[in-house]
Amino acid sequence: MPTLSRRAAAVPASPIRKLVPYADAAKARGLHVHHLNIGQPDIETPELMRRGLAELRDPVIAYGPSAGDAAMQQMLATYYRGLGVDCAPSEVLVTTGGSEAVLFALAACLDVDDEVLIPDPMYANYIGFAAVLGTRVVPVPTRVEEGYHLPAGRLAGYVTPRTRAVLLCNPSNPTGAVYTEAEVQAVIDLCVEHDLFLIADEVYREFVYDGPMPRSVLTYAGLGDRAIVVDSLSKRYSLCGGRVGCLISRNRDVMAAGLRLAQARLSPPALGQLVGARAALLDPGYFAGVRAEYARRRNVVYAALSSMPGVTVHRPEGAFYAMARLPVPDAERFVIWMLESFSRDGRTTMVAPGSGFYATPGAGMDEVRIAYVLEESALGDAMDLLAEGLKAFPG
Repeated sequence: MPTLSRRAAAVPASPIRKLVPYADAAKARGLHVHHLNIGQPDIETPELMRRGLAELRDPVIAYGPSAGDAAMQQMLATYYRGLGVDCAPSEVLVTTGGSEAVLFALAACLDVDDEVLIPDPMYANYIGFAAVLGTRVVPVPTRVEEGYHLPAGRLAGYVTPRTRAVLLCNPSNPTGAVYTEAEVQAVIDLCVEHDLFLIADEVYREFVYDGPMPRSVLTYAGLGDRAIVVDSLSKRYSLCGGRVGCLISRNRDVMAAGLRLAQARLSPPALGQLVGARAALLDPGYFAGVRAEYARRRNVVYAALSSMPGVTVHRPEGAFYAMARLPVPDAERFVIWMLESFSRDGRTTMVAPGSGFYATPGAGMDEVRIAYVLEESALGDAMDLLAEGLKAFPG
């Protein structure tokens, strides 16, 4: 019988989704599951954007341009100009979510066995995409006690002759860390010194609660054509199912390679772009209200975790995630137990095991990622259930 490829065997299961069958089984037994395992906001996609579907008049939903529809490119170019990035609509490559933008960036910049440095823990899909491409993730360890910030002065120690890029998610999924200007500058200096690409995942740019929004790496003139930004509308406008993201770089070779990759997959989602382009019509104050809502949710989660005996947590500064170390030897086993064996009044809580966000073997076994994507009362109940589960867990 034919065997699978080594590539297929190397791709890990998603720590966010692999335990969903346990949640489905819990629901089948009649339980209500508070889903804090996945970054799916409950905030409504703006009605003004959803209205775009109702106004669809084309009798055929046809293929579009591989680089994206003109209206979508225009919206993104205008948005980036508001951030101080001078780009034309034709310089924006629309992708199928931010995930495809990450895949395109890695594929354009790294060959098989080339290395990319990424702070650990990291967005789990980085590990999966690298496995698909045959590139190597070099984890740069960070610690909850230090807020998962970058180890000062130690980045250069991870550079080898095979290093081709650094990938930085700022604000960070899964940790909620927002890197300081000095931390970002240190990464930029490293990339310039060693002539590396800097791939910046800026999906959570607006979600910063304790300080200024970080600058896009495209605004750092010293980086030149080494800077590549991957971005998404999924979290910014609560448009996860629309699957619309983008890739932007001043490096013409990178963008030409991205376009060829985009041509191979034909075109990005037509309906998602129809909705996404209407973000240009939103009131400029839209983000302020959304940011304030997530800040309140952050406070609920942080206060609850801080009060739980044996739990170690750092106050998240951005995104809408918190990583926490629990007083359990195996967080994945605890998550499964919460779904199989624990409930209160027909309710339980699901979080994501932390180990799947680490590229370092054996790391994060006692950690979890919590997505604070539910409204405050549901979030408070979910955290109460988590606290009770920790007290009752036989492990």
